[in-house]
Amino acid sequence: MFEKLRIIFSIPELRKKVLLTIGLLAVYRIGFHIPLPMIATNMGDAAGGAASDFFEKVSVFAASDLRQATIFGLGIMPYISASIIFQLLGSVYKPLEELKKEGEAGRKKLNEYTRYLTVFICVIQSYMYLKFMLMAGGSTGYGNINPNFLNADATGLYFGWQIVAVLVMTCGTVFLMWLGEQIDEYGIGNGISLLIMAGILAQMPKALYELIRNMKTELTGLSRGQVGIETLILLVLLFVGVVFGVVFITLGQRKIPTQSAKFTRGRRVYGGTRQHLPLRINQAGVMPIIFASSLLMIPGVMFGFLAGRFESGGSVFNVMNLFSLTLSDQTSYIFNLLYVALIFFFCFFWTAITFNPKEMSDNLRDSGTFIPGYRPGKRTTDYLEKVMVRITYVGAAFLSIVAIVPTIVYGSLGVPYSIAGFYGGTGLLIAVSVAFDLVQKIDSHLVMRNYRGLLEGAGGGVSPVV
Repeated sequence: MFEKLRIIFSIPELRKKVLLTIGLLAVYRIGFHIPLPMIATNMGDAAGGAASDFFEKVSVFAASDLRQATIFGLGIMPYISASIIFQLLGSVYKPLEELKKEGEAGRKKLNEYTRYLTVFICVIQSYMYLKFMLMAGGSTGYGNINPNFLNADATGLYFGWQIVAVLVMTCGTVFLMWLGEQIDEYGIGNGISLLIMAGILAQMPKALYELIRNMKTELTGLSRGQVGIETLILLVLLFVGVVFGVVFITLGQRKIPTQSAKFTRGRRVYGGTRQHLPLRINQAGVMPIIFASSLLMIPGVMFGFLAGRFESGGSVFNVMNLFSLTLSDQTSYIFNLLYVALIFFFCFFWTAITFNPKEMSDNLRDSGTFIPGYRPGKRTTDYLEKVMVRITYVGAAFLSIVAIVPTIVYGSLGVPYSIAGFYGGTGLLIAVSVAFDLVQKIDSHLVMRNYRGLLEGAGGGVSPVV
């Protein structure tokens, strides 16, 4: 390991890329701790339990901590939302679909549209975020505002400072978007993904400190809420097992054999070689969990907000409050059943958008390649679609298990959710996927210079085949 790290830093070009990436990530972490001057308190502490949990879950894939009003308070989520919107529209809106086929020029135009939409989303989200923060301060509605920034009537934040706060948070997200592009161009790895992973891993020291602080150096019999020696050993083994499963399924492929047609030129015969078409088991990646968790968070907060509008103890209040508590309780069976159902739905939905069997079949036919036993055209398309549906069931089941593992750990052992969250869910999938992408890009630089890759000899260079 140390020898491979020495080799990485001994290559001037690779060393420059790695150090630049680390430096830009450090800039992101510094800006993460610069608060807005007009806000006096931590939003999560003032907002209450439900809102605090909401911000904690959203922060996992926002590359920020929404419970703190900082210049990077929105994180990179607006850019991700804009990218997802254009990716979805590219499958149903003809002009965007044609633009995607124009190559580099079309890609640059789509990136330009994505940036414009990101700014628009930032303005809307930052204003709503600021308003919600001001409303969360108590009955006065301005408990989180620094007294020096109150208006003349002391009834809220001066409107001019509201505009400043919105512009600062919007510029912070745009700066993060630029930071990610600089990592893409001059650093190593995917810039946006690295920002998200840095935000996830930055929560690990705090979670470990909380675990060690509450730990008892004695046997507790796996009692709920008490972290003893056997609980710690179980958590370590469980973490290793979950990471192994995530890595295995992330790299898992269904390899479909293909064969190229033979053709003769002069006296030589070309083609006829056997290859394979790799289809990923987890074709949808982490998107189904993001969509499912986002949809489940919104109704709980919405019903809780509506319940506060009715008289306490009334029938409408009781119904709204029941829905809010049910959809906010991650240990309830209804919540987890809805979670799993939404993950399955979005797995098939996202796979149907990103995987086009007809286009793949046409590409195979145009290149003179076919799948043995299936005629090019409709039969090949139907076969590819059938295979993808089958392996999507496996990928969806895997994502469902990974998504509910933190809930099981949290409910059965009683450890804090900040610790249980590292045993599955969105954060672990993003961290593993980004880490493998980073390692593969470092490997490509090492192989070009006739060095061994980071995963060579460790059994990690070959994807499992199912």
